[in-house]
Amino acid sequence: MFATLPRTADPFHGNRASIPSLTCPGALHQRSRRPFMAWALSCLALGGCVTSHVIVGKVRPAISPSQVQLYLHPPSGKYEEIAILDTSSKHSFSITAQGKTDAVIDRLKSEAAKLGANGILLNNVGDQAVGSVGTGVVTGAGGGHASVGVGVSTTGTVFQKSGNGVAIYVEPGTP
Repeated sequence: MFATLPRTADPFHGNRASIPSLTCPGALHQRSRRPFMAWALSCLALGGCVTSHVIVGKVRPAISPSQVQLYLHPPSGKYEEIAILDTSSKHSFSITAQGKTDAVIDRLKSEAAKLGANGILLNNVGDQAVGSVGTGVVTGAGGGHASVGVGVSTTGTVFQKSGNGVAIYVEPGTP
């Protein structure tokens, strides 16, 4: 009189009916969402990494980024190289070229400060092409045995600023 539902082995919930609508309705949804959430968080974490460094000297206690000075030429006195720095304006929400440059300099100073460097020997700040944006419009007309079409498109390159330098510790009293 009553039909018995076939049972399946489920490592997460034990034996249960094989018809998903008769089982714990949220369990299947929760399990399928977990890998996506882990992937999304990983992308956010990795996407946020826009500054990197390679240690080449002695790391010192962290200081405030406001104490880090920029140098276009090596200081005349004694200094030690701490790390090679590399960054970009990615994820800075800056639109203007100056805003992007400021973001690069701020990120270099912040990274240098974390390593205890009180100076950055700036190597380069420049534009880096990271993609393009395009759009197009096509229109056509036809009748009988003839047709005519016209198309117009435009593209633009998207740039971000990138910069690199050497984090240095300049001995106090050095000009």
